[in-house]
Amino acid sequence: MFERPIVMLDFETTGLSPDGGDRITEVAALRIADGQIVERYVSLVNCGVRVPSFITQLTGITQAMVDGAPPAADVVPALIDFIGDDVLAAHNASFDEKFLKAEGARLGHACRHGGLVCSLKLSRRVFPGQPSYKLGQLSRVLGIAFNSRAHRAEADAEVAAQLLLHIGRHLGAAYGLAGVDPDLLVSLNRVAAAKVDAFMGVYAAGRRVPA
Repeated sequence: MFERPIVMLDFETTGLSPDGGDRITEVAALRIADGQIVERYVSLVNCGVRVPSFITQLTGITQAMVDGAPPAADVVPALIDFIGDDVLAAHNASFDEKFLKAEGARLGHACRHGGLVCSLKLSRRVFPGQPSYKLGQLSRVLGIAFNSRAHRAEADAEVAAQLLLHIGRHLGAAYGLAGVDPDLLVSLNRVAAAKVDAFMGVYAAGRRVPA
């Protein structure tokens, strides 16, 4: 499967923009290695902000849950250290990365992950023509089930991790790859959908061992 570990990240937040004052309320980071999830860091987060009622309705995360959670000053450095220099992945990865960087910057704790993979962008390229690429709808089409409530960080990260593994298996089978380098996924995120097959053909040809 993946030749090096990848960490799948998911945040629940109070809104869409850290620049607008929104903060994280829950985090899940799952390390994928040897074709499975091998390690996880999961925590609610007390960022000292009010949880909007619509967020509670969506996620089930209440003000009391956040108020009783570990502070961001403890959770965020531990999270960044957990990720380390592994490749980071998320579904709609730019959203999660901007919150990670913003929360780290608040504490002077710089991120150091070795590249970013967006499973949403990858899905558009590897499985074109799907009616939706939202995590819940795409996972149903691919037969990946939620084991607990959607819109909670660990449940969403778990499904996104299984989606990424599904993509890895598909690429391996379709192009004859014994393993998938995380850097390949980083590169595929930048390839236009119409050029993916040609890109992968060249890549696979370069990876084949001469007879």
